Amino acid sequence: MDLHLRGKRVLITGASKGIGAAAAEAFAEEGCHLRLAARSKDLLEAQAVRLRDLHEIGVAIHAVDLRKPDDLAKLAKDAGDIDILINNAGDIPGGPLDAIDEPTWRHAWDLKVFGFINLSRLVYAQMKQRGGGVIINDIGSAGEKFDANYICGSAGNAALMAFTRALGGKSLADNIRVVGINPGPVGTDRHITLLKTRAKAQLGDENRYPELQKGLPLGRPAHPREIGDLMAYLASDRSGYTSGVIVTVDGGLSAGWSH
Repeated sequence: MDLHLRGKRVLITGASKGIGAAAAEAFAEEGCHLRLAARSKDLLEAQAVRLRDLHEIGVAIHAVDLRKPDDLAKLAKDAGDIDILINNAGDIPGGPLDAIDEPTWRHAWDLKVFGFINLSRLVYAQMKQRGGGVIINDIGSAGEKFDANYICGSAGNAALMAFTRALGGKSLADNIRVVGINPGPVGTDRHITLLKTRAKAQLGDENRYPELQKGLPLGRPAHPREIGDLMAYLASDRSGYTSGVIVTVDGGLSAGWSH
């Protein structure tokens, strides 16, 4: 299926690894020109060289901290020509209410919640002026399947789900689509690190972490590329009537999966 994305300009935040890096691969394979944003300049540079060589596309990198208003504003200005925004950067910590103090909570939301909202505000205005575009928010299924041991993330994701639905419910009037994706467990480096910590605590050996995944659908988390491919489809005109909705990709966990 031709997604008709060749030549489109895409900005991906949190693009140096995990789902962001997988999304970059997916859009690169479709012939898109990329702007990759993250804090790690070295990782971004290596990724840009590889994607340029493999796919003969334009790749610009932006080493930025989206918690900083000046960095965020500069990124939006530099990316004023984009057709597609993928909001993906985030590092909300786990833990119950008594383990997440106010500074930690605010620090986490400055990137994942306010970072998404503030970048969307700037990019939406630019897209409206240019005649249209697509914004995809990579949120997370904890926003619908609440977890007291990930309370900062559950609350933040729920807020972003409401933001996505509210903005996307009216955005087609400006020829802009706003869509959210709620991944469940995804096999990123961060996910594996968390599992190894749990395995060491619960099983006495971090290398036994695969045992903690046996209860998941198909006995595994989602592959990052499964999320990246969905982003590419939702950003394409093959999905041109999709806005103001959240697509959950968790293998059925939020629908009552039991093993």
